[in-house]
Amino acid sequence: MKSTSVRRVGLSIAVVAALTGVAACSGSDSGKGSGDDGKAAGKAPTRVSPIAALRSVETTTDKADSAKVEATTTMGSMMSMKADGALGWADGLTGNLTITYTGGTMADTMRQMGSTSMEARYLPDAYYAKMGDQFAAQSGGKHWIKYAYDDLADLAGGSGAYLKDQMQNTTPNQSVKLLLASGDVRKVGEETVRGVNTTHYSGTVDVADLAVRNSSLSEAQLADLKRQLEQAGITTETVDIWVDDDDLLVKKVEKGKLATGEMSSTAYYSDYGVEVSAEEPPAADTADFKDLVGQQPSA
Repeated sequence: MKSTSVRRVGLSIAVVAALTGVAACSGSDSGKGSGDDGKAAGKAPTRVSPIAALRSVETTTDKADSAKVEATTTMGSMMSMKADGALGWADGLTGNLTITYTGGTMADTMRQMGSTSMEARYLPDAYYAKMGDQFAAQSGGKHWIKYAYDDLADLAGGSGAYLKDQMQNTTPNQSVKLLLASGDVRKVGEETVRGVNTTHYSGTVDVADLAVRNSSLSEAQLADLKRQLEQAGITTETVDIWVDDDDLLVKKVEKGKLATGEMSSTAYYSDYGVEVSAEEPPAADTADFKDLVGQQPSA
């Protein structure tokens, strides 16, 4: 159960899940949009500053509680992946995603375990990853790995707290917060996304400048964002979002640089308010991440 390959897969999934949480869930496309030239049907145009508009988008998206998610992410030589499913955030993060690794060292690692796809299940206190039969054969017959957030926080150094934070807070309005934090957000214009009219906003986040820019976020929010980005190895990041007439996030593209190379993520949201449910996998079929990794210093 504590073979090198099982430990490596378990830890890799934790790290990738946390990193892609920011990319895949904090930015997405919805399938909703806003009217041409900022006009809703039958309404006169109203001129609103980008900052004021994004404050409204952040609030409205946060209150929407749930959505379907479709995303693609590339992180240097580490991995490329696609995710599809639904997430809710009304009372802690819940939901299910099907994640398929399409390239990079992570895809190679997963391929050694017999499958490049897995089911990811989010509950308020833990994240679960369902592996294939080959993994189960090396982990006492268990298909699921459980990542209790409190256990992740106990990992060595600051990485554990970062993993816990990211895996509990991958809500769609995080991309909007990044734009607000950039201090130079601008309205690009009206564009069509998957057949829907949207308003496009763009900005560049310079991590070193987050604390000094007039971003309209609180000092605590700025400090939190800066810490998250620094721990992920990100120094600058461009963020583009598309929102609809209901002030809901429709599309997000994030691009930046990591220690492992370029990071790029594009995602789509749809069906805001969709019913989302996720159940804890059977205990008899679940291996605990802390047992897989044990007390290995490399963790």
